[in-house]
Amino acid sequence: MPTPPIATADSPSEAAEWIESWQSEHDGGRVIAAPSPAEWPFRYPLAPVLPDGPIVLRANAFDEAFVNLQSAGTQLVTTQQAYLEAEWAAALAPHHDAWLLLVSTPAPQHYSTTALLPRAFRVADPGERLRLCVEALGDGRTPAALVATASVCMEVNDLEAAARELDDAIALAPGWAAAHYERGKLWLRRDDMAQAAAAFQAAAGLLPGFAPAWSNLGATLGELNQPAEALAAFEKALALDPRSSQALNNVGVVRRDLGRLPESEAAFRQVIQLAPALAFGHYNLGHTLFLQGRFQAALSAYAEGQALDPEKNPVQASRLALCKVATGDADGALRDLRQATEVLPREYRQQLLADTSAILWALVTQQPGLSGWQPVQAWLDDELRGRSG
Repeated sequence: MPTPPIATADSPSEAAEWIESWQSEHDGGRVIAAPSPAEWPFRYPLAPVLPDGPIVLRANAFDEAFVNLQSAGTQLVTTQQAYLEAEWAAALAPHHDAWLLLVSTPAPQHYSTTALLPRAFRVADPGERLRLCVEALGDGRTPAALVATASVCMEVNDLEAAARELDDAIALAPGWAAAHYERGKLWLRRDDMAQAAAAFQAAAGLLPGFAPAWSNLGATLGELNQPAEALAAFEKALALDPRSSQALNNVGVVRRDLGRLPESEAAFRQVIQLAPALAFGHYNLGHTLFLQGRFQAALSAYAEGQALDPEKNPVQASRLALCKVATGDADGALRDLRQATEVLPREYRQQLLADTSAILWALVTQQPGLSGWQPVQAWLDDELRGRSG
């Protein structure tokens, strides 16, 4: 959702009303055209130099800024709406009297431009996209061209070239969050969590209003076994996007890992309110309730997750079975375990059964009065011995 100094209008008439109201409060205020939205992802710096006095930058057909046909799960960060809005907000905030007005107007049915980089991200073929980006580099190795090309190099799995272009971009524009963010994504591809965390930390510091930088920082810090620092990053992401079920889920997981179970539960209940059809919201709530010893409530949460989960996640099914053991339904637990594990690959099945056995023993240790669990443990022992023999 856009925040000041960004406003939106769903039509030209609504934009006219907004401008009339704004001008009535800003004597002498001017409205000028913003740079073409199709060019935004490839501009550094994004905002032009602004004249003094109250001003509105009007951007028509602003959705053209987000067009990106990249494949293989790759998306250039500067084509993402959250990033561009954060960049505009940061660029305009010091001006005090500058606004960006995003107007929904019909875009050309077939956008055409002679600019190479917008053309590159509007073609479906990654090879042609890379060719256009390389051609753009021939016109000048600008930070924007380097970052765009690096993203396409990652798309086609040329990680060495991506690293070269990003390092050059950071050398030219060390204060540009996009270059550091893309470098973080590349470090993730190389499974270097420490370097990735440093890159996302740089991006978050340079553009603190960009929630995904904080989310990725939190994820990398979690992988580095720094849960307190990860939680702080996730909570900053959540503060920027309070209705993000993913941000809430991340906060809930780390709070649980830190033993802050009531706070974790509260986060997962908010996740379910925001995204009631998200199976893992219910699963995560179930796990948190289980750790609190609230087995009947955990059983209900796991069961709801399984009902919503089209893949019937076997790990979560095993935890549902453990809830059934804890609530006295050993027969149901055995039935669920057999059904969930019978078609799994051997190695994965053995690991899952071993993990389930370990959790069951921990449960029995913590609940010495628990009854009916012995047949479940006996079946687990038989399966582990039989499949390993």
